[in-house]
Amino acid sequence: MSEFDFDLFVIGAGSGGVRAARMAAATGMRVAVVEDRYMGGTCVNVGCVPKKLFVYASSYSEMFEDATAFGWQGQGGAQFTWPTLRDNNAKEITRLNGIYRKLLGNAGVTVIDGRGKLTGRQQVTVGDTQYSAERILVATGGWPYVPEFPGSEHVITSNEVFSMEAFPKRVLVVGGGYIAVEFAGIFAGLGAETHLSYRRDLFLRGFDNDVRHFVRDEIAKKPVQLHFQHQVASIEKAPDGSLRVQDSDGGVLEVDAVLYATGRKPNTRGLGLEELGVVLQKDGTIGIDDNFRSSVTSIYALGDVTGGPELTPVALAEAMALVKHWQTGKTAEIDYNNIPTAVFCQPNIGTVGLSEEEARQAGIPVAIYRSDFRAMRHSVSGRDERTLMKLVVDTSNDRVIGAHMVGPDAGEIIQGIAVAMKAGATKTVFDQTIGIHPTAAEEFVTMRTPVAE
Repeated sequence: MSEFDFDLFVIGAGSGGVRAARMAAATGMRVAVVEDRYMGGTCVNVGCVPKKLFVYASSYSEMFEDATAFGWQGQGGAQFTWPTLRDNNAKEITRLNGIYRKLLGNAGVTVIDGRGKLTGRQQVTVGDTQYSAERILVATGGWPYVPEFPGSEHVITSNEVFSMEAFPKRVLVVGGGYIAVEFAGIFAGLGAETHLSYRRDLFLRGFDNDVRHFVRDEIAKKPVQLHFQHQVASIEKAPDGSLRVQDSDGGVLEVDAVLYATGRKPNTRGLGLEELGVVLQKDGTIGIDDNFRSSVTSIYALGDVTGGPELTPVALAEAMALVKHWQTGKTAEIDYNNIPTAVFCQPNIGTVGLSEEEARQAGIPVAIYRSDFRAMRHSVSGRDERTLMKLVVDTSNDRVIGAHMVGPDAGEIIQGIAVAMKAGATKTVFDQTIGIHPTAAEEFVTMRTPVAE
């Protein structure tokens, strides 16, 4: 008999924690998972899943407008009803919560509801109950960060936006990353007067500069008012519930809601990590070695809480690598190169590999292929929306080292290209591939002349 209650105790039932728990249980380990709020994690409850459902909802307004040019009449009278979307989304999330709980149960994992705290190097306390475990895995993810300023208590974050009691007629979104640009499009598409505020000169830092400029210009065509070099100084709440937002230059904006999407921080508060001697980085993330082990040998961590790429598929891959390491004793193998990602702003962004700037800064000799065109659908709809496609090619070996797209279904298209890039596809291979006509995707295999070298 083991001296411990469990072989593995996982704190956090998000994507990485659930995957690690299920896989470990499949190897015969006795596993427990504790979760106090979001069964299935941020992605399922207040992240990628509901966000994309809201993107779908917000896209219908343009679809109704475009339909007229294709012969459909009477589409202009459609009205958006917030409670329907909000409540149907809640039902779907509840369904997914149940699926995750069932998956864990079917795998033989013990699910514990509550807030887990490390009270020993091999001990977790939930409420008044203590559990011992040979290994403890921290997979608690991140939490929205809102800076403190006068009136900051009046803002909402991505945690609350999906369950708002009423839909705001006027909204300010603050931030310059994925969540900010996505929700600016969502609010605008659903009919709100929408403002997007960012403290720098251009959002989506870290993406290819062509993509950033192109998306800025496309979003500006939407009913989204962009405010760059803009800093919120204070927010005052009026008796009618509206918010008076004053910026650092003295300007005032009257809105009904302010959504802060200014980044996320590790959700480690109150876990007891520091008391046990677990080393945390300056940004609060848990320091780990190549096998996801912290400075305390019995405590492991993975996913957003470790400061790596904050993407659900990355957490899943890390979980599988960690369990394989426990099985084989070999170093966990994770390839963080060429991780594809999508931003569901409108139009969408899909990207994989190096940006042009990253390639040049690394001293790689490159040829740049770029195409900017109006999608076939809009040749009839008349909508002023364009698509961008771009390839970054290493001229020393002809390999495609970056692929970037802005346009409808960009994530779907880039996923396939990511497979080709993982396989080492060259520009010659792209050129020899016969395109699917008529599609936007065929443009990736018909760009022949570089625009820059």
